Amino acid sequence: MKGILIFLVVFGILVFVHEFGHFIVAKKSGILVREFSIGMGPKLFQVMRKKTTYTIRWLPLGGYVRLAGPDDAAVIDPGTTVVVQFDNQGKVKRIDASGSQMPISGTPIQVSESDLVNKLFITGYENGEEDREVTYQVDHDATIIEKNETELLIAPKDTQFQEASVGKKLATNFAGPFMNIVLGFVVFIIWSLVSPGPATTTIDKTINNFPAQEIGLKSGDTIKKINSSKISSFDDIATQLAKSKGKNVKVTVERKGKEQVFTVKPKEEKINGTKVYQLGFYGKPDNSLGVKLERGWNTSIQTTGMIFGAVGNLFRHFSLNKLSGPVGIYSQTVQVSNMGITYLLAFLAMISINLGIVNLIPIPGLDGGKLLLNIIQLIIGKPIPQEREALVDVIGFVLLLLLIVAVTGNDIYRYFIK
Repeated sequence: MKGILIFLVVFGILVFVHEFGHFIVAKKSGILVREFSIGMGPKLFQVMRKKTTYTIRWLPLGGYVRLAGPDDAAVIDPGTTVVVQFDNQGKVKRIDASGSQMPISGTPIQVSESDLVNKLFITGYENGEEDREVTYQVDHDATIIEKNETELLIAPKDTQFQEASVGKKLATNFAGPFMNIVLGFVVFIIWSLVSPGPATTTIDKTINNFPAQEIGLKSGDTIKKINSSKISSFDDIATQLAKSKGKNVKVTVERKGKEQVFTVKPKEEKINGTKVYQLGFYGKPDNSLGVKLERGWNTSIQTTGMIFGAVGNLFRHFSLNKLSGPVGIYSQTVQVSNMGITYLLAFLAMISINLGIVNLIPIPGLDGGKLLLNIIQLIIGKPIPQEREALVDVIGFVLLLLLIVAVTGNDIYRYFIK
């Protein structure tokens, strides 16, 4: 149960931050965000603020944003009975198309024709009077209650995504992956701040039955040289010991202001199948704020480069084992959560950066595919026909769905069957 809850929190944060990126840039660009949902499935709570409906839904599986567009515009089918409310100018300001047994107070209209995108009108028969058809103008910022009882703005054409400039489309599509990358950097810095500082070349304590203790190295000794090579970081020690390949080395240490030289043979150990040579001590951590911030930043940069390299390698040598879906992420989250909060933070940061980078791949169905279409529009100087763009999206969605199914099946086999 604990593992499931931690997975839902991690997955929820990743999706929420991604969707928040799309949301905030769309709002700043003048694109109508009809709904920002936390969770999926049936609605638990809703509130409308500044033309956006914010909902909380029962299933804690991420969330989504609904940008106004041709495929998400308010439509009332002919023959539908709706209840409308009017403003002081006699325009329709609210439409209840939910079919609820408890509709809003207002005037019932059996709709014969409507346009809530361009001309903004509703034509129909008021109170069932079939001998007198009436037409009402609809306010630009009117709301409509859908069949699932979610109340949203109607989304006229000028508020829709495709009407925005190509620059605003690019920014909106890029914002989701970018926010995931930013989250990764922020979490890596938090991870670095709450973890012990990086080890220095000063000995904190020695380990029993290892060479450092056997030759008399003590807490407070600072490693200055190994053989003739100067030591300036803890990593330098590992590098020089690896070069020794287990042969005797001369270790110069500073103790109470004086240098002493010790001859020692490093101990050979196997870690994850790799030979390493160790003296056997813990370096005293440097807990200064500047050092911790620098480590968090550098780790973020290194991880980003590593993921870019992994994505490139995936295209050169494709394998399902190099991919993980929700099942794989769940299994990895459970394993990491058992190791402690700092490991979980590092895992969240890495997954977030990975999600951001993968979403930038120019494949239909991903944000990168949308960005590619935006760039093509920028090059040719005119919008891509909506039907062609929709066809590309459908093909991309189908291919992506097939890949998700394949990856999920492979994850189930790898983590629960094999």
